[in-house]
Amino acid sequence: MQITARGRYAVMAMADLAGCVCPPEECCRAVRLTEIAERQGISLTFLEQIFCRLRQAGLVSAVRGPGGGYRLARPAAEIPIIEILRGAGEPIRTTRCNPDGGPCMKAPPGRLVGGPEREPGERCQTHDLWAALGREIERFLASVTLADVIGERLAGPEAAAA
Repeated sequence: MQITARGRYAVMAMADLAGCVCPPEECCRAVRLTEIAERQGISLTFLEQIFCRLRQAGLVSAVRGPGGGYRLARPAAEIPIIEILRGAGEPIRTTRCNPDGGPCMKAPPGRLVGGPEREPGERCQTHDLWAALGREIERFLASVTLADVIGERLAGPEAAAA
């Protein structure tokens, strides 16, 4: 599985935005994308495209006018990482299979790519392995929230030993 720069940057930018910690009764100030772009080393143009998608997905809200920018649409503890990736348009795929549930990728006629050609609708030999891995990755990303990321609650025992 590969997560593109768009997916990684979306999570980085959302974590940066979530860094605005304030009591629930107070309204955190909106953060300008130029600030996030500078802090995270992300192209402002690319970040604007990402935030357009995140806003459409209901993960951030835009504030216009002086002091405008973006805020999280929900508390960080209610935003799983998988929602950010999906909101950014990042596919979570571990197989080369047809994403619509169709057959696995097939080698072009007369060529052997990754094994013998298969009949349409036939699964590749390792399909179940990669599909199971994909489900585990999705389960993990759904279990981790933005609050977990900014609260550094993901470090395992190996991080404590370092």
